[in-house]
Amino acid sequence: MQLWVGLGNPGAQYALNRHNVGFMAVDAIAEVHGFDPWRKQFQGWSALGRIGNARVLLLKPATFMNESGRSIAEAARFYKLDAAALTLFHDELDLAPFRVKVKTGGGTAGHNGLRDTDRHFGPEFRRVRIGIGHPGHKDRVTGHVLGNYAKAEMDPLADMLGAIAAEAPLLAAGDDARFMNEVALRLAD
Repeated sequence: MQLWVGLGNPGAQYALNRHNVGFMAVDAIAEVHGFDPWRKQFQGWSALGRIGNARVLLLKPATFMNESGRSIAEAARFYKLDAAALTLFHDELDLAPFRVKVKTGGGTAGHNGLRDTDRHFGPEFRRVRIGIGHPGHKDRVTGHVLGNYAKAEMDPLADMLGAIAAEAPLLAAGDDARFMNEVALRLAD
């Protein structure tokens, strides 16, 4: 069993925020891979399904970003999972928009969802970092992160989410390098 968590904030007003791209990614995965319907569970919404040979629980914490770890820890305790089974999908300021990188471990770079998860699990969990780009000056970061994707960004956003979902079997199999490569190839077309 793997636990894949999309980070975001609950509520319709946040749905298209760059900070919610983690929610968008797990929604796309659930749809493409025919997961069970979302249900209220673990202080969030969860959906069970299979990707390749792996049984995966998708989770969208409803605790708001700053307390994501509470929801994740509850799901992990229920299924007796540790940090090795955990994958977080989150927005990343330090990557160009629509770039996707995977890494295990590392710092939190000021990301409150990562920081709270780290508090519960330590840093050694896998992260799917989804680039949102940096607005250029630190005073503009909050507005950028909590701002909605622009209309002109909707097609590239949909393409990227589709690529993540299509290549998810590689992620489930633990082939992070090939996952990144295949997503990049799909987006290069």
